[in-house]
Amino acid sequence: MEGVKNMSVDPRMIRLYSYYRDAELRGATLLLKLTMRVEDTESQIKLSRHLADETRHAWLWTKRITDLGHEPIQVDDGYQTRIGKAVGIPRSLIDLFALTVVVEERAQQRYIEHARRPDVDPETLELLHEVSKDEKWHIGWIKDELVQMARANGGEAKMENTLQRYRDIDAQVVSELVAKERAAFGFSFSDNPHA
Repeated sequence: MEGVKNMSVDPRMIRLYSYYRDAELRGATLLLKLTMRVEDTESQIKLSRHLADETRHAWLWTKRITDLGHEPIQVDDGYQTRIGKAVGIPRSLIDLFALTVVVEERAQQRYIEHARRPDVDPETLELLHEVSKDEKWHIGWIKDELVQMARANGGEAKMENTLQRYRDIDAQVVSELVAKERAAFGFSFSDNPHA
């Protein structure tokens, strides 16, 4: 961190950005698991691009933290860890793809919610917009692949049930994290500041 400006930054923001970084890194891990199980070439290409985006997002959050003169904080109880514990081990490709859809939807929603706050500094706002844009493509291709896979195997009902189960788990995990965030900040970055 030689040559990095030592700025006066709210340490809670460094922790928050570290949570974002952790979610991106753990999302990359989920994509690596998918890459090892999917055989068709088109999906391999899309997974490779998606994986590159996730690791780039982790780097962008790391860079944001270090640009502020800090180091990333180790996160042991982040979103991906919590949802992974609640979901357990995904047993099928439908399970893995459905989980990826849910966590990508959550990432996009979170970044959009954070970006709408009036007190976001310009550098962070630019980063939030950049990663949100990528999440849109991630959700689209993963959902399309999931639907095609489910239809090919007569698994539409399993897909819908799995998505609902994961979304229910997501809602519980997010409510716990929002409560933790409100305790730290007095509000959540998911709250609508205009409400």
